[in-house]
Amino acid sequence: LAGGIILGVALWLRHDSQTTNILYLQLGDKQAPNTFYVGIYILIAVGAVMMFVGFLGCYGAIQESQCLLGTFFTCLVILFACEVAAGIWGFVNKDQIAKDVKQFYDQALQQALMGELDANNAKAVVKTFHETLNCCGSGIATGTFTPVWRTDLCQKDSLKSFFEDTSCHKKIDELFSGKLYLIGIAAVVVAVIMIFEMILSMVLCCGIRNSSVY
Repeated sequence: LAGGIILGVALWLRHDSQTTNILYLQLGDKQAPNTFYVGIYILIAVGAVMMFVGFLGCYGAIQESQCLLGTFFTCLVILFACEVAAGIWGFVNKDQIAKDVKQFYDQALQQALMGELDANNAKAVVKTFHETLNCCGSGIATGTFTPVWRTDLCQKDSLKSFFEDTSCHKKIDELFSGKLYLIGIAAVVVAVIMIFEMILSMVLCCGIRNSSVY
């Protein structure tokens, strides 16, 4: 059950429309930063293996097999280490990932506003950010004045922008910080569950060994 839950959460994060729309973008030869997916791929792998290992543990307990339960315990230790790694990675890298995505957005915005080479590609990237996150500009200055004279980039009410915080930097922070916190929390919760599973498997192994002695 724990493996199925963590796999479901990881798949949802992997295929979430907001993140995929942004992280699949390409600005010339530069790909959008997609290190966000590292932690998700770890969770997907751990969730899938956990489901298999769970069946292995159940079968080993039913058959009262020390070998199967020992294998189950070893797999749990490895998965536990992966879960802890994913949780730490999520909490440590949440700010850096958002920073990389903001830099990618700023570069595209600059090319779009200045009419640099390959400006059409830059405009497409910027508009995808704006439409996906419902934002405009990288800060107070550009977020307020860009819609007034560049409606091709920000299709929204320019007067309304004066009274709302539509900074894409803020929206990017909210998007990735929230999801990375979720990765970290999910990893920690499942890691705690796995500690109890390891204790249970040790107790079962000891019980099987003692019963075989008697």
